[in-house]
Amino acid sequence: MDIKKLREMDTGTGPGNFSDCRVLSDYVGEFAAALSGSSFSDRQQAPFACNIAVPMALEMLQSVRDNDSAVYIIGNGGSAAVASHIANDFCNTSRLRAKTLHDPALLTCFANDYGYENAYAMLIERMVKDEDLLIVISSSGQSGNMLNAVQAARESGCRLMTLTGFEAENPLRKLGDLNMWVESSIYGMVEISHLLFLHYLADQFGSATGGD
Repeated sequence: MDIKKLREMDTGTGPGNFSDCRVLSDYVGEFAAALSGSSFSDRQQAPFACNIAVPMALEMLQSVRDNDSAVYIIGNGGSAAVASHIANDFCNTSRLRAKTLHDPALLTCFANDYGYENAYAMLIERMVKDEDLLIVISSSGQSGNMLNAVQAARESGCRLMTLTGFEAENPLRKLGDLNMWVESSIYGMVEISHLLFLHYLADQFGSATGGD
C-alpha cells in the first residue's frame, strides 16, 4: 500500500480526490430521498402511508408467530443477500422461523430439473403452507422467477409481501398483500432501502414482543 498516495488523496491533492466527503454526503442524500419517496400499497393497488404499512407488516409477522408458521424470503443476486441477512434477524431478533430458499445445492437442483424461471415456484409448491408469509425482494420487480414464485405462493394460500423499485408500474408491485416500492433506479439505493425497512420490522417486532 502506497501511504504517500493515500495521504495525497486525503489532502485532496491526489487524482480522484476521494477525500471529498461531499460526494458521500450527496450519496447519502440521494438515499434519504429514495427512502422518503417509497410508497406502499395492497393487492388492489390502494396506496397508504408508512404509518399504516408498518403495523400491517408487523401484523403479518405476528400471524406467523401465532400460527407457528414460517417466513420465507426470496430474491436474486443482491436481493438474495438481503434475504439471507434479514432471515438472520427475523430468527435472532424477532425469534421467528425464517428461511431463505437459495441453498446452492437445492436451488441448482431445481433450476437444473425445472429451469431457473421455475425453480423458486417449485420449491414454494413443496415447502410453503397457507399460514406462512412469503417476502419477495426484486429491485426491478420484473424477474420472471419471482413472478412465478408469487403465482405458486398464491396457489398455496400464503400471505405475500413484495419489495421493489425502478419502474412504478412493475408487475411484482401489484401482487402482494403489502407492497413496498422505492422511487429509484439505482440498485444500491433500492437494495439498501429494502434492507433498512426489513431490519426496522425485525427490530420493532422483537422489541414489541420482547422476543416472546
